[in-house]
Amino acid sequence: MESILIIDDDIQLSDILKEELREVGYTAEAKYGAVEGLDYLKNNKIDLLLLDLNMPEKDGFYVLELLAAEKNPVKIIVLTAYADIGSAIRSAKLGASDFITKPYDLDELLISIRKVLHM
Repeated sequence: MESILIIDDDIQLSDILKEELREVGYTAEAKYGAVEGLDYLKNNKIDLLLLDLNMPEKDGFYVLELLAAEKNPVKIIVLTAYADIGSAIRSAKLGASDFITKPYDLDELLISIRKVLHM
C-alpha cells in the first residue's frame, strides 16, 4: 500500500484530504507545517508528498530545496492555493512532478497521484 504525506498548515483541509486518501486505499498522514513534516520524513519512508507552498515559519520551497539538496527520491505534488507560473516552474525545477491548485478536485488529484506514483 502506497504511503502519502500531506504537509500543509491548513489543518482542516489536511485532515479531510487524509481521510479521502485513506478511503480509496492509501496510507496517509498529515503534518501541519514544514518543520513537522520534515521531522516526519526523517523517520518514515513515504512514496508521495503532497506539499503546500504557502506556510508560515518555513514555506514549501524550503522543503523542496532541502529534499533536492539531500537527493531525497520522494515523489512530490505541489498542492497550493497560491498558484502562478513562476511557482509552478520553480517547483518543477526543484523536483515536483505535478502542480495542482486549491481548491482541488478529488478525482483530478487522484489521477495525478496515480500518475506520479507510477512514473
